[in-house]
Amino acid sequence: MTICYIDAFSGLAGDMLTAALADAGADTATITQALNSFALNAEIEWEPVQRRGIAALKFRVKNTETAKHRHLPDILKMIQSANLPDAVKASAARVFEVLAEAESAIHGLPLEKVHFHEVGAVDSICDIVAICLALHLLKVDEVHCSAINTGSGTVNTEHGMLPVPAPATARLLQNKPIYARGPALELTTPTGAAVVAALAKTFGTMPPMSIEAIGYGAGDHDFKEHANVVRVLIGKASGATESTSVSVIEANIDDASPQVIAYTLERLLEGGALDALVIPVQMKKGRPGVMLQIIAPPEKREELTAILFRETTTLGIRFHQAERRVQPRQWIEVETPHGKVRIKVTPHGFAPEYEDARRLAAASGAPLKEILSGAAHAYLLKTKR
Repeated sequence: MTICYIDAFSGLAGDMLTAALADAGADTATITQALNSFALNAEIEWEPVQRRGIAALKFRVKNTETAKHRHLPDILKMIQSANLPDAVKASAARVFEVLAEAESAIHGLPLEKVHFHEVGAVDSICDIVAICLALHLLKVDEVHCSAINTGSGTVNTEHGMLPVPAPATARLLQNKPIYARGPALELTTPTGAAVVAALAKTFGTMPPMSIEAIGYGAGDHDFKEHANVVRVLIGKASGATESTSVSVIEANIDDASPQVIAYTLERLLEGGALDALVIPVQMKKGRPGVMLQIIAPPEKREELTAILFRETTTLGIRFHQAERRVQPRQWIEVETPHGKVRIKVTPHGFAPEYEDARRLAAASGAPLKEILSGAAHAYLLKTKR
């Protein structure tokens, strides 16, 4: 499986990502020819540049169009009538649909009445189509993205001066890891945010992969603070089993009963936490307390945070990203004198399933330890380990 990992440490704009994918090997002539088929009176340029000593590619769309407002049906019709592979049409349409949903929510308008403003301009249409085509040319199966540097300050739009991230960008990146670092400028645009919101499978640390190509796409500015580029890493999934990015959620509590803490752990596990534990801690002024630590899929972070706030007395919650690596496992069922028990098997060991053994112990009256040892013995006999 081919992976594209987008490293958005200097933000994310459509032209930067287009250039990065081309720099990583997507054929510029093919992309240019496809964009020219739209008959948008646009001139496509590719220019090698330097950003803080890093060789990068700059992508430009020059056009004379003055009508910038387009509706979603108009843009979808343009995409469907273009000379593009079906997979590219589907991806590009999805990006615009996601963007339209964000704009619809912000302006309180039906999807078909949303004006795309700047994003409806020729250069943004070209950016989105070019990105989807470049991913297709590179035979990318999955897109993953880092935490995104949005920038800060304000940005001038057709709606006037707006804070960074702009409303559409903020909506598109809701529940995704973002931060602001560097100059007070808009570093992530609605176009860039829409692409990853629609196409990226995960956000956070790099997935396990073997890198085959690297590309750098340059932004307009050449900052002193850092190289103003988007980096893409293209490669094959490395096969490291279940190495994934996870969110670690923590909260310190010193005024809740053990029953409340135990109940909260149950709700967290039911809500999708991969693991949840309680760690005794000594808090300020000598107060004993506990730290709840939850390991969760990134997409479950907000849902589990809501459970923590609802069920406990905590006033603050901490988050950080981590990598989780898990051994492959399978289930084998064995027969014991008291009934069937599932055995969890990994390359380096095995263990009877507690819930199965507990159920049999409660039903038969036999000691739990006897059920567990009997299940382990039955597994060893079955596999002749």
